[in-house]
Amino acid sequence: MEKTPKPVRDPKIVYTKILINNEFVDSVSGKTFPVINPTTGKKICDVSEGDKEDIDKAVAAAKEAFKLGSPWRRMDASQRGRLLYKLGDLMERDAEIIASLITLEMGKPFLQAYGETMWATGVLRFYAGLADKIGGKTIPIDGDLFAFTRHEPVGVCGQITPWNYPASMFTWKIGPALACGCTVVMKPAEQSPLSGLHLVALCQEVGIPPGVVNMVPGYGPTAGAALTNHPDVDKVAFTGSTEVGKIILQASGGTNIKRTSLELGGKSPCVIMDDADLDEAVQFAHDGVMVNAGQCCIAGSRTFVHEKIYDQFVAKSRELAEKRTLVTGDPFDPNTQHGPQVDEDQYKKVLELIESGKTDGAKVECGGAAVGGQGFFIKPTVFSGVTDNMRIAKEEIFGPVQQLFKFKTLDEVIERANATTYGLGAAIFTKNIDNAMTFTQGVRAGTVWVNLYDVIHPQAPFGGFKMSGLGRELGEYGIAAYQEVKSVIMKIPQKNS
Repeated sequence: MEKTPKPVRDPKIVYTKILINNEFVDSVSGKTFPVINPTTGKKICDVSEGDKEDIDKAVAAAKEAFKLGSPWRRMDASQRGRLLYKLGDLMERDAEIIASLITLEMGKPFLQAYGETMWATGVLRFYAGLADKIGGKTIPIDGDLFAFTRHEPVGVCGQITPWNYPASMFTWKIGPALACGCTVVMKPAEQSPLSGLHLVALCQEVGIPPGVVNMVPGYGPTAGAALTNHPDVDKVAFTGSTEVGKIILQASGGTNIKRTSLELGGKSPCVIMDDADLDEAVQFAHDGVMVNAGQCCIAGSRTFVHEKIYDQFVAKSRELAEKRTLVTGDPFDPNTQHGPQVDEDQYKKVLELIESGKTDGAKVECGGAAVGGQGFFIKPTVFSGVTDNMRIAKEEIFGPVQQLFKFKTLDEVIERANATTYGLGAAIFTKNIDNAMTFTQGVRAGTVWVNLYDVIHPQAPFGGFKMSGLGRELGEYGIAAYQEVKSVIMKIPQKNS
């Protein structure tokens, strides 16, 4: 029988410094920055603020750990796998405290934060199992020659993680990098460094050699820029906004042509055909845009509903959002489903976009305003009568705002679904296999769901088309970004079949 997880309402803050070479140290400058509790708007603590000098030190440590003949480079792949598996075990052991730190620093309801943390252990275990199954090929080239390929680790990896899913994103980055034998310098988001620092301390505890995993908290324009521009960083992985992704891609190209993987923004379409199971579709569409207070790159933020069932769908969506409003509040309360936006900037951005929806003529079915009181809470909001030219129809809101569009035909909705610069996710709800297959082939998105939404597993790849990113994370595809393929061709006395 599984135990019921219990939140730690006032978790002890143990780790607030930079980790370099398996040692927690102050920043070179001595500067710190505040971590704010979005539920109250008050400071939790101060964390060491990394800058270029700290990044330089961390990269030097990672480069040293990656040298030929180092303990890490000499380690058997199976042993790397065992370390990753043990890291997953330690993460599971500390799941309640990690989830409590996530709840404290970014406001995610505790049970959701706990679920995220436990799910993320599966990512580490998947890559633990894959570590000693990464290999090259022998290739039958012409002549008295012997050819084979080596799949080698790409080298020092700069990894920049977002604040909305700190436990998951830590494992999405660390798992494939360590499975392939790379070394890492990670910069966690400044809004959620506490959970990241606890997780990186587990790397220390598990016995990963010094310099292999380093973490430098700090701000994007300083620590992040220093990491992406560093000439000794071989690869950059970033999850975050498309705007920042563009800057990182330019920095990678302007320095040493870093291998770059980007998981960026989205404006994902969720299409409801008139033959769909209505109640199931309403629930998935609601959860797909409201989960984590709408702070999700894959959020189904454009819900297209067939005109025959549109009014019913609007009424049921309004009802669900009104119910969600009643369970908004203290994220440590196990009954809470809806927490705050992560910080004041995000809070103001979402409210401004909500106002633009009203101005542009969309109808507010419910919500449409801040909750009021302390913290950065916004009421779950549903707009009907949304048209494709409105700002709320085009811009990534990253908040609890559902937009309901009306459509007539499948061909029409595929064209409208693709009329965006993004291409992260998409879904269709239908009982007709022809509709499902036509949609999955026609929509330009990295993940397409049929009769469900936002279901992600460690074994299946995840990533975007167009301006939603480059490359794939998770699954076997996720290791490609962390490898270089080397051809080796040898002259031999005689080749025989």
